[in-house]
Formats: sequence, C-alpha cells, structure tokens
Amino acid sequence: MRHTAPAAADLPFLSLSNLSELVARRKVSPVEIVNALLDRIDRVDGALHSYITVCREPAVEAARRAERDIRAGRRRGPLHGLPISHKDISWTRGVRTTAHSRTLLEFVPEHDATHVARLARAGMIMLGKTNTTEFANGGMEVFGVARNPWNLSHYTGGSSAGSASALASGLAVAATGSDTGGSIRVPSSFCGIVGLKPTYGRVSRYGVIALSWSLDHAGPMARTARDCALLLNAMAGFDPLDPSTARVRVPDFTADLKKSLKGVTLGVPQHHYYDGLDPEVDRAVRAALRELESQGARLEPVSLPRAGQLEPAYTVIIATESFGAHAARLRRQAADYGARSRRRISCGAFYSAAEYQHALQIRRLWVAEVDQVLQKVDALVMPTLPHAAFTVEVQLQQPGPPDTSWGTRQFNLSGHPALTIPCGFTRAGLPVGLQFAGKAFDEAMLFRVAHAYEQATSWHERRPAVEEVEAHAART
Repeated sequence: MRHTAPAAADLPFLSLSNLSELVARRKVSPVEIVNALLDRIDRVDGALHSYITVCREPAVEAARRAERDIRAGRRRGPLHGLPISHKDISWTRGVRTTAHSRTLLEFVPEHDATHVARLARAGMIMLGKTNTTEFANGGMEVFGVARNPWNLSHYTGGSSAGSASALASGLAVAATGSDTGGSIRVPSSFCGIVGLKPTYGRVSRYGVIALSWSLDHAGPMARTARDCALLLNAMAGFDPLDPSTARVRVPDFTADLKKSLKGVTLGVPQHHYYDGLDPEVDRAVRAALRELESQGARLEPVSLPRAGQLEPAYTVIIATESFGAHAARLRRQAADYGARSRRRISCGAFYSAAEYQHALQIRRLWVAEVDQVLQKVDALVMPTLPHAAFTVEVQLQQPGPPDTSWGTRQFNLSGHPALTIPCGFTRAGLPVGLQFAGKAFDEAMLFRVAHAYEQATSWHERRPAVEEVEAHAART
C-alpha cells in the first residue's frame, strides 16, 4: 500500500483498495479523487464515449459530505468516499436511466436499483452512468460507440462497454455492470480489467432494466480481484424486492485473499474452451496456467462435452425472455428502437413453447454437468474469449459481429459464478482475458485464485497510452 500522497494525475489509475487506504490515512481526500476523475472525463471521454451521464455537481457535493464525515470519525467502511460509476440500465433515483434507447431518454427513476442503494449506503459516490448497448442487447446509435482505450479503432465488447472503457482509461475506479451472456466479462476481457458475474441470486436485480429474467446478473467491475471483492461485500445479499435472490450467508469476500493456492485444484476443460484459439491468446492462457501451477495449484483435466453445444438453447431462452420483457413497449414504440435491438428482441416472438421447453431441458442437463465436475475441483480455468478485441467496423457489420459469448454464456445458463482477469497482451497491445468459474455461491474461491495470480504478475497494472487518447480527444 502507498503511504504518501500520490500525484493528482495518478489518482484515477489507482486501485479501489489503494485509494481506500489513502483515504483512511488522510493522505488523499474524496474531493481530490472525484475532481481528478472529473478532470480526466473532461479531457478524454470525448474520444471514448464511456459515459452517457456525468453527475458532476452532485458527485462533488457528495465527496465534500464524505470528507466531512470521515474527518469527524464517521467513516462507514472501506468504500466510504470512493466514487462508483453505474451502467445506464440500473435505476438511479433522480438521475436519468436511458438504457441507451430513444424509448427511455426522459426516464428518471423514483428509486435506486438495490445494488445502487447498497453501494450508496456503504458511502460510495455516484460519478455517472456508463454507456451500454441498447437494452444491453443492441447498438449504440444515440450516445456514440464506446471505444477501447487500448486502441480507439477497436470495440470494448458489450454490453457493459462504458464501465470497462472508463476503468481501463482512468475515468472510473469502480463500476457496475450487468451480464446476460457475458456482458461484464467480455468488455472486461477486451479492456484488460477484472469483472465478476456472481452466482445467480447472489446480487439483487431489482431496478436493473430486464433483458432475460433467468439469465440477467448484476455484478462489480474494477481493476483488481480485491476491488471486486470489496464491491461484492456491499452489493450481495437477499432482497425482498427480488424474489430470485437467495437467502444465503454473505461472507467477507476479502477474508481468504492471502491464502496460497496449495491444495487448490483447478479444472481445465478438455472440450470447446481450448479449441480454435488465436495463437497469441493460447500462449497467454497457457503461460497463466503454468504460473498458477507454480504457485501450488493442481491442474486437473475435466470433461464438459456440452460446453460448445449450448448456443441454440441460449438463443431460444434469451430471445423468448427478452421479447416477453419488451413486448408491451415494442407495441407502443417499435420505431424508437434501434434496428439491431428491435431485430434481436422481436425474433423471440417466433419461438414456440415447445422450443423454449426443450431449451430449458438442455440447460438442466448442462447445470448437472457443471455441478458434477465441480464436485471434483475447486474451480474451472479457461480463456474468456478465443481472441482479443476486434475493430468497431467489424462490430457494426451485418448480419452481426463475431460470437463474443463463446466462452461466457455457459455460466449464465448454469448460474455459476465466473470472473475474468487480464493474463497478457497481444503483440498489437490488446488485452487477453483468463476466466475462472466456480461452485454456486463460492465467489470467494474465484477471488482467492485471481488475487494469487495478480500478486505474481503485473498485467492488471498496465495502462493504455493515455496521451494518445487525450490527443485524439483534443482533435475531436
């Protein structure tokens, strides 16, 4: 941990945990942190389109209140006085929530989403609302396409695009996202940050604009596993406003972070996940496996034969459930939807009840398959994606971009927790992601393994060439 005050220009790139320690030691104030981030947003976000709404004045005022409380000895905990950015599909009381859709440009919720309220109760300061694909499913026609700070011509991944872009570029120190088929983990992988899809039922989805009720998850995004663990401490827990939340104990997810990997068994799937990888991704992931093994983890080959066969069932479930969520609005405002989201959501009307039922049966078999494997190992390890980020031009092509849910949708279908961390870079300077998946409600094991890997490597400490981003922003 740092014990001296860092330069203002460095504050936006420090980890949440580091900033928390600095605030506790009175080496830096919440006002300084918020102002440093707002300054970078002013300089850089014109090129990145990470934010839809920036809550400038309320954030500064909240930082002043937090500073006064902390000085008076009323610090609520490690997150008090630190800023958080929320994906713009989460309700935020008094602040517009657009889901990047023309249908919701004037929507100002009267209530916070539960995870927004819980982070606020922990003392976090809302910095703004981050960019997303329309309804976490379509395009970005209204507020611009979020750009990847490692290469502005490249895509961030969807749909929690703005949260990932902001974190990687120093426009946020913590963020929330949602994940229906990989929408936290894919942009986290493409942008070189850490993102967690918790166990289904671990985090309330009340106030998160629905896409697919049985696949949607809300979760934390940050620069380190420890940071995500701190955020999940505040976000997790049963919520009577969301009957899908589980009445299970919420542990301190940071408690086991310093434990070694000796005695930990990691399953390496022999189907799908290591097939057809880009050579640079393959090299980075296999180097990560060797590093985990050198730290004492035992690598065990495991069989998940259905992993590469789930796309049809996933498509039926997300399409039918998203159409159900949007049917009434589509009847009223179909012309206001973007072409991509309207097409993807509307196709759900054409699947039959028999097809939906069959998809659910396939899903049940997959859940049993994963549960059986996880009886023998502590977690699974695999690439998050078979390739690094592609260009925005490729993302916008018709009929559609490459399949970015290749390695992530499996755990939306099963509900198991899954976390991605950076494990290397391509020769072109684009991040490569490593994914861990674990037993239901055992996010603590994923954090433990990821943290151990981070302590032995420095991929999570790399910064994009911000000077080039700033120069591009100045020109535009």
